[in-house]
Amino acid sequence: MPKKILPANYKPSEDEPFMNPKQQEYFRQKLLKWRADLLRESAETLNNLQAEPLDDSDMVDRAVHEADMARELRTRDRERKLITKIDAALQRIEDGTYGYCEETNEPIGVKRLEARPIATLSLEAQERHERLEKTKRDND
Repeated sequence: MPKKILPANYKPSEDEPFMNPKQQEYFRQKLLKWRADLLRESAETLNNLQAEPLDDSDMVDRAVHEADMARELRTRDRERKLITKIDAALQRIEDGTYGYCEETNEPIGVKRLEARPIATLSLEAQERHERLEKTKRDND
C-alpha cells in the first residue's frame, strides 16, 4: 500500500466509514511508528549492555547490576513479541482484514484500536475469551 498523506491532526472517528483509506493509513502509520520506537529502544539496550563494564567488585553492586540487566532483557523480549504482533497487524492492513474481529468479523471499533492498535478481537469477544480463560484456570 503506497503511503498516503493524512490531513494534519487527523484522528479516526466513529462518524466516518469504518476502515476507510484514511483510517487504514492512520493505523498503518501509528503501527510503523510504534515498531520503529521499539526497535530504537532495543538497539539502545544492546548498546548499553555492550558498553557497561561487568567487573563490579562489590557483590551487592554486581547483583543489582545483573538484576537490572535481566529486567531489561525481559522487557526487550516482551517488546520483541510485540513487534511480531505489530507486523501481523500491518499485514492485516495490507490484506484488508485489519480492524475486524477474528472471531466474529465485526468491526473492533476505532476507540479500541486507538487504545490497542494490535487488537484482533472486539471488546465483547475479548471479554468472552477472558471469561473462558478464567473459568478454565479456576477449574484446573
